[in-house]
Amino acid sequence: MDKIRIDGLEIFCNHGVYQEETVLGQKFLVDVEMFLSARKAGLSDELEDSVSYGEVCRLIDREMKRQNDKLLERVAERLAQKILLSFPLIEKVRIEVKKPWAPLMMHVNYASVTIERGWHQVYVGVGSNMGDRMAYIRGAEKKLSEDEQVRNFRAASVVETEPWGYEEQPSFLNTVFCFSTLYEPEELLNRLWQIEREADRVREIHWGPRTLDLDLLFYDSIVMEEERLVIPHPEIERRMFVLEPLCELAPQGVHPLSKKRFLELKEELSQKENVAHLEKDRL
Repeated sequence: MDKIRIDGLEIFCNHGVYQEETVLGQKFLVDVEMFLSARKAGLSDELEDSVSYGEVCRLIDREMKRQNDKLLERVAERLAQKILLSFPLIEKVRIEVKKPWAPLMMHVNYASVTIERGWHQVYVGVGSNMGDRMAYIRGAEKKLSEDEQVRNFRAASVVETEPWGYEEQPSFLNTVFCFSTLYEPEELLNRLWQIEREADRVREIHWGPRTLDLDLLFYDSIVMEEERLVIPHPEIERRMFVLEPLCELAPQGVHPLSKKRFLELKEELSQKENVAHLEKDRL
């Protein structure tokens, strides 16, 4: 990925823990690396096909003077989010905020914090089998697509499927959402659970009836296993109601563990289901 760099942007403002820092102010230095494709601008020679580093500098100046923060971590986080939300061509940003006059009572060149933030591609499985099923799904779609930390939202077709795992319940409406997000995995999980709660979701029976179910299927190509969150979702390869909408959105997408394309996983599951039906018919 290509990169635009701003090095040593000097801004005088009032961030810090101590009163003299917030009252008197001090100098800060900001280094920014913005990752994007420069190919179109390189061919067209038009500024509209790139990112104006002058506009980025002015944005950083305004944002750093807009409020006083205690921590450099907070300053860097606000700058990263503002840049990513303001310039759609930027996929990722790395920011270092330096404090040359840090009140340490000893000599240092500067204290600094460096962070890296960017847009992440995610897939979310969606299901509902209680109440107005379509209304719950469309409500979740609206809340996610209008979230400022979400962009490029797409939804697969909604299909009706038989219950899976716990069969003594009504049929489901299922689909898959695909979008880019600034949320980190645990933050996105919390956001999905919040939307479920707002749809009156109650977790009583494992795989049981629900007004709304939002499962984080993939987050980039990350593989993680925590108490609250496993990515990729461990049941993907066994669920046709997930693989069908996945293939509608991205048939050539690749599962980061099996390294198989979504379409290949769907075909393998279809063959297994056909064999299972034939064996059942023989009995």
